[in-house]
Amino acid sequence: MDGIKEWAKAAGIRAVKTAAQAALGVIGASVAMGDVNWLMCGSAALLAAIVSVITSLAGIPEVGDGASVAKLKGGENA
Repeated sequence: MDGIKEWAKAAGIRAVKTAAQAALGVIGASVAMGDVNWLMCGSAALLAAIVSVITSLAGIPEVGDGASVAKLKGGENA
């Protein structure tokens, strides 16, 4: 179960970084147009974080040599 905790921590860090990158992109584009839409910025950041976590289910290099969550849990078909 330590592998899952390690995965969750690494996936969380990746999701926060991805959300910050998305927010910066939206803020930068919005400033260029003259107005920052904070609702759009927040929703873009949230969507980016969700996609990051879903993508991390397939595996992230920081944990278990890139093993998927199924492999970390010890699933037979992993």
